Amino acid sequence: MSKDFKLFMSCDEAVNTCDKTQYNEVSLWGKIKHTIHLIYCKACRKYSSNNSKLTKLVKKPEVDCLKKEEKEKIKNNFKKKLESH
Repeated sequence: MSKDFKLFMSCDEAVNTCDKTQYNEVSLWGKIKHTIHLIYCKACRKYSSNNSKLTKLVKKPEVDCLKKEEKEKIKNNFKKKLESH
């Protein structure tokens, strides 16, 4: 076997691989090593889980914005309250 063959990766490498996985920039071997690392590293499992959740939230934002009239109404109410103090 060659010297480049490593079955295990450090946590730094695992985090880097996790980030690259989001953008499909990881080879099959990298994914296998990452999966093996996640089996025994609780911290990286948590990071990977949080990273996945964050990616899903960013891809599908469910944010409702106020309409212009509603913003103006809130702004006017705020000004009135400030003036009364």
